[in-house]
Amino acid sequence: MSLWDVTNKYKDAAIADRRHLHENPELGLDLPQTQQYVMDRLREIGYEPAACGKSGVTATIGKAGKKTLLLRADMDALPVEEASGEPFASGNQNMHACGHDMHTGILLGVARILKEKESELEGTVKLMFQPGEEIFAGAKDMIDAGLMENPSVDAALALHVFTQLPAGEIYMREGPFMASVNGFKITIFGKGCHGAQPENGVDPILIGTHIFQNLQAIPARETSLTEGVLVTIGQFSAGNAANVIPDTAVMQGTMRTFNEPIREEVYGRIEAIAKQTAELFRGRAEVEKLSDVPCVVNDPALTATVRNYFNETDGLPEVKEAPQATGSEDFAFLAKRVPSTIFLLGAAADDEEKVFPQHHPKAVFNEDAVPVGMMALATAAIRWLQENQ
Repeated sequence: MSLWDVTNKYKDAAIADRRHLHENPELGLDLPQTQQYVMDRLREIGYEPAACGKSGVTATIGKAGKKTLLLRADMDALPVEEASGEPFASGNQNMHACGHDMHTGILLGVARILKEKESELEGTVKLMFQPGEEIFAGAKDMIDAGLMENPSVDAALALHVFTQLPAGEIYMREGPFMASVNGFKITIFGKGCHGAQPENGVDPILIGTHIFQNLQAIPARETSLTEGVLVTIGQFSAGNAANVIPDTAVMQGTMRTFNEPIREEVYGRIEAIAKQTAELFRGRAEVEKLSDVPCVVNDPALTATVRNYFNETDGLPEVKEAPQATGSEDFAFLAKRVPSTIFLLGAAADDEEKVFPQHHPKAVFNEDAVPVGMMALATAAIRWLQENQ
């Protein structure tokens, strides 16, 4: 039976898995139902899954003592109230609005394919189902729990579905692909007073507005256009009454770049600007780092190899060049340890009126992408192990 025949044999099961997970989304690192579901399915297929970290799952298949290729899927959802109108929409206040249910369903499908084609594996495939990608904590948690050992991982591969790319199309890029992200929180300490007597206080809101303005000098005046630095403030909160200047204000934001060498330098400037601006207006600021995720760098050699596998496989689309993605991915922690590549898989709805970006409450993912993703990952796993004995 051909690999496509086996893929088509199991695509409905993968879609059913995806729909179950879509109806029952869980957040962050605490995914008890999702973890149990994945482990139950793997046992049914014939694997011996193991818990890894807080809610992760691993399983292996193939021949021991040779190379090991890791295939990764993330499992966590978002705190978004779904409005997609799908018959299998979320049954709670969360939503798989980024497609991680698709990733997990696809990898469970790949697990079925590889079980049937195990005799063709000239090495080991390690399946990684991770929590906490949306909070940039799951991959690191599993690595700290021993993910990369027993057996030792030699390379890693993943995909990410994308609602704004044509369904079933594959996009790849060598080198820096997804931006790094440093999340930060700035707490500004002033002195509260009556709004009619501002001279008796120190206004943290005023300080915050100046910090916001001054931070924009980093991408505009302190870094080159070619270095691609972006500083965004997405949250600014202070006070409870219109006529009271509060004691404190809080700002939260992110700094992103594709230029890994300057990342710490730029973050240092965020700290300095916040603290010095606050002092200028008689206040004080503290800066806390909330996340620290490096740029995803796709290994050029591995990416080129996998691209060739896809282009040489009948039934898979010709790979297109992916643009750099300004979003971030904690797959970066794997990519820093072993040669890795992550590619985009189009999953746009057939109806253009239903095409919304990731994380949108109306986001719809085209399940025609599922068998393409299954075939792509299974093909890459089998061929890479055959060629890297």
